[in-house]
Amino acid sequence: MVYVDDIVITGNDITRITQLKNHLFNHFQTKDLGRLKYFLGIEVAQSKEAVIISQRKYALDILEETGLTNCKPIDSPMDSYQKLMRDQGEPFSDPERYRRLVGKLIYLTITRPDLSYPVGIVSQFMQNPHVDHWNAVIRILRYIKGNPGQGLLYEDKGSTQIERYCDADWAGSPIDRRSTTGYC
Repeated sequence: MVYVDDIVITGNDITRITQLKNHLFNHFQTKDLGRLKYFLGIEVAQSKEAVIISQRKYALDILEETGLTNCKPIDSPMDSYQKLMRDQGEPFSDPERYRRLVGKLIYLTITRPDLSYPVGIVSQFMQNPHVDHWNAVIRILRYIKGNPGQGLLYEDKGSTQIERYCDADWAGSPIDRRSTTGYC
């Protein structure tokens, strides 16, 4: 027996979508929940012109879990002058908590590419986190507090041209002297 909990159907051809849904209704026990609003912790807002996805509730849940709901927000997720190193300073007292929280931040990067770089940095220390690494995670959370509902906007501008950007810090990693950023 095959069991599927959720399925998301997307596309521009309403006729074909209707045909597919009718096929599924005829062959499986299904329920149409209407337009997508929330899926796997991702909130979806749709209009004819755009789709916005965010993880606002998920971000707020992380802030609540860590006791930072009322913290003072900051403007950047990472101190650009601080270079985190392995075995730097005092070991963090609860490595499992560090790993769990960084894992949640990794999931949050689905709709928050602005977090990809700092979360990528703190994730390098999951095996043996230190207090400085924990403080860097707390800084990321204070940044999230400033705008927990930030997400991705997909607009229909009539063009299929792909825009891409690249950034590099020119061998900025103190551990292996490699560039540590880049995205498309």
